[in-house]
Amino acid sequence: MSEYYATIQWQRDGDDFLANTYSRGHTWTFDGGLVVPASSAPDVVPPPQSVTENVDPEEAFIASLSSCHMLWFLAIAGKSGYIVDDYSDQASGLMSKNDEGKLAISEVTLKPKTCFSGDKIPDREQLEKLHEKAHRNCFIANSVTSEIKIELD
Repeated sequence: MSEYYATIQWQRDGDDFLANTYSRGHTWTFDGGLVVPASSAPDVVPPPQSVTENVDPEEAFIASLSSCHMLWFLAIAGKSGYIVDDYSDQASGLMSKNDEGKLAISEVTLKPKTCFSGDKIPDREQLEKLHEKAHRNCFIANSVTSEIKIELD
């Protein structure tokens, strides 16, 4: 079993807390020391209370799913004898009300694009199988109830 940590830090900047005009800007500090500026999503809490250039939890959720999928894909492709030179994903998420009427990221769509080199290049069917296996192994995907779609060109 493994454990993972993040420190989330927010401090009121003098704005009126009870009037709901305080900044939602905060930081995420990870165990390796990386500090990421974060905020609420601007469509959830409008600026200036949200810091639009900061990462929001919804974006981070989508990015973590995409990143986990990619890391599994790379490992599985390598073990299958494929050389991956480039991988990119324009992942997106849809927020809607769930069955309980609560807002949730209900669907995440991964749109991975890969470039391969070497003598062994996967065809469409092999590529789909690699992504399917990556999805089944992704820790993050196995931890959520959102529908996760993988769209290849």
